[in-house]
Amino acid sequence: MPIPLLLEIAVQSLETARAAERGGAHRIELCTQLDRGGTTPTVALQRDVRKAVQIPIHVLIRPRDGNFVYSNDEMETMKRQIESAKTNGMNGVVLGILNADQSIDSQRTRELVRHASPLPATVHRAFDETPDIVQALDDVCSSGAARILSSGGAKNAVTGSAKLRDLVKMAGDRIVVMPGGGIRAENIAGVLRTAGAREFHSGLGTVMDYNAQDVSKFENEVRKLAAQLRENT
Repeated sequence: MPIPLLLEIAVQSLETARAAERGGAHRIELCTQLDRGGTTPTVALQRDVRKAVQIPIHVLIRPRDGNFVYSNDEMETMKRQIESAKTNGMNGVVLGILNADQSIDSQRTRELVRHASPLPATVHRAFDETPDIVQALDDVCSSGAARILSSGGAKNAVTGSAKLRDLVKMAGDRIVVMPGGGIRAENIAGVLRTAGAREFHSGLGTVMDYNAQDVSKFENEVRKLAAQLRENT
């Protein structure tokens, strides 16, 4: 029997979280400020979304926008954000920490992954900023993270789909590689065929503005993505 394909949708409001679930998303990545790369949502939003949806919620742990090189104080902030995520019923965390040379900060990544346990951790697209994504794959695997969100080091997952295929093969059973970046209904099947991944991420930022108020359009776009995955299972 084929392994089911999974669709994760990034949202930043209660309304879009509900719309994502209605549209057929299997998991939510909950953030704020998606137009700036995303930051950690408020406690109030986490609680409201947890009450409103039944599907799993993975919360972004990112105390500010900008680069992914964090101070000791910011590390402590992220630990507190992780504790809050546990308290608020989140099902996983999403994070990414780099060294000054843009390589994976293995020590700090491992520290936060352990702090998040038993919640699974996803390393987000900070991964794509690393100079050697093959080495980065090994570094993330050694941290104990459950998955990597990646465009294959390219501008988007379509352009990077061949590299994503390589990452999926190299990852094997060690970690899930989840394509993301520019994925929409018109191209998700092509990324699936090339990359051979089983989980996919979209924030629909190439389809509509992150701050748009048209929730019905958002739901419809999620529905189209989910339908493409069903047709290609």
